Amino acid sequence: MTPTASLPTDIPLTQATTILAFKFQGGVLVAGDRRATAGNTVVYDRADKVLEIDRHSIMAIAGVPATAWEMARVLEHSFQFFRRTQLQEMSVDGKVRALSKLLRDNFGFVLQGAGIVVPIFATYDSGSDPAARLYFYDAMGAQFEVTDYAATGSGSPAVRGILYYENNWGKKPLVKLTEDEAVTVALRALDTAAESDTATGGVDRDAKIFPVIKVVSRDGIATLPEKRIAAVFKRSVA
Repeated sequence: MTPTASLPTDIPLTQATTILAFKFQGGVLVAGDRRATAGNTVVYDRADKVLEIDRHSIMAIAGVPATAWEMARVLEHSFQFFRRTQLQEMSVDGKVRALSKLLRDNFGFVLQGAGIVVPIFATYDSGSDPAARLYFYDAMGAQFEVTDYAATGSGSPAVRGILYYENNWGKKPLVKLTEDEAVTVALRALDTAAESDTATGGVDRDAKIFPVIKVVSRDGIATLPEKRIAAVFKRSVA
């Protein structure tokens, strides 16, 4: 019998978690903590997991950053190529399926124990029925459109619980929150997840490291300045 090669499973892969997104008054808020881990080791505490793909699309990553960042680059170039050759934006359905295909093509590596990615995709559909659109995926590329919120990564169970509570029993549903209120909810969710999940960075009070938060709306993508996030954290969370 010919011996089969196996992956060196004793080498821990770098992983990036946790990400969340939800619809609010101003569009879709997408947030990600900054921690990347390999096994029980913190590799990096300033990882960017919320990536701009085009003027109205954001891909947030949970999983192996090397694979996810390469997928983001491929998507970005695909969207640019379509826009320049067809003289129009790719449809939202086309964008969503393009990410699905990348995940399906990567599934062979997932089965070998390497390269798993479970992203969130947020965009604004400016077609006949303008609206913010939000999707999450599984490792095989199946996409699921959500009406309210999504979260993936190792800290996502705690995050989903908080978002469910806020959406159903908070002062008002997520979709009616102002931008500052939405930032408050995102910070509380990630900070809570960090209490029970060591792979989630939450808010590092000593080093003053805050999650990356972006908003996608009709006007495009806005990155919230760290000073503003820190002010909201000090006022409403800490």
